[in-house]
Amino acid sequence: MTEITNFRGEVAQPDTGTLPDCAADALLRRVGERVRKARERKGIPRRVLSERSGVSPRYLAQLEAGAGNISIGLLQRVATALDHRIEWLVGEEDPWTSDALRVARLFRVANSDVQQAVLEKLNATESVTSRAQRICLIGLRGAGKSTLGRLGGEALGIPFVELNRDIEDHSGMPIEEVMAFYGQDGYRNLEAQAVRRVIEKHDTLILAVAGGIVAEPETFGLLLNHFHTIWIRTSPEEHMSRVREQGDERPMAGNAEAMEQLEAILSSREPLYEKALAQVDTSGRTVDQSVADLVAVIEHHGFLR
Repeated sequence: MTEITNFRGEVAQPDTGTLPDCAADALLRRVGERVRKARERKGIPRRVLSERSGVSPRYLAQLEAGAGNISIGLLQRVATALDHRIEWLVGEEDPWTSDALRVARLFRVANSDVQQAVLEKLNATESVTSRAQRICLIGLRGAGKSTLGRLGGEALGIPFVELNRDIEDHSGMPIEEVMAFYGQDGYRNLEAQAVRRVIEKHDTLILAVAGGIVAEPETFGLLLNHFHTIWIRTSPEEHMSRVREQGDERPMAGNAEAMEQLEAILSSREPLYEKALAQVDTSGRTVDQSVADLVAVIEHHGFLR
């Protein structure tokens, strides 16, 4: 057998010129222990492992002692000779006791139906974690998102953020001027940036967003993945009356078919709003009743746990 002990085919000597740092030293010890344990579990003498891998017995002894700074290529050959995956030898997870590695091995050999079921379960768990304790209120203008968000935040003792106010603070101009200056596409870009800022800054809050955000797939996806979403809804008649009470009839001003258009908007967006995890209907409810409904929904679903 031709003796190969490093990538140049030379007998490697431990480097005694410098002391390895703690992390590197620990890694070398871990690799050595894993190689020795794998070899012993399979009942393979070091000489046989040497013949199978092409690594000299002398260097294998150094490796198992934690003193062999082996190359990746040679370590792969050792792992193959031991019928191991190379990551089992270098990773922090113990390949013989780790539940995570055992699940990974079972996943690799499972059929596609089992793999899909596992992925769906894990993705659901990941979504819950990534949402943290962030709550987002979605819905058409006039449903009561801003009022309920502010009062709900006060009742629960958590921050409330209105996304348009955040956009105004960062742009230095009112939303109307933002729309006029940047246009619809520019506003949507600023809206997406604002959502990312909120995610980075807050793990716990109530966020109220503009009604049309659901029509932007990427931004709406951010909300669905990183917030517990609640659809604040009401009847078309109450939508219209509340917007008028705010002194603003956009985009209905001077339009005799305003109610018909509003109903069409609600109908077209309903499938998107229904992607929310929960709903609060404010139709015929006082502000205090709606706030109590919102708090009850948040507590029932455990959005702040």
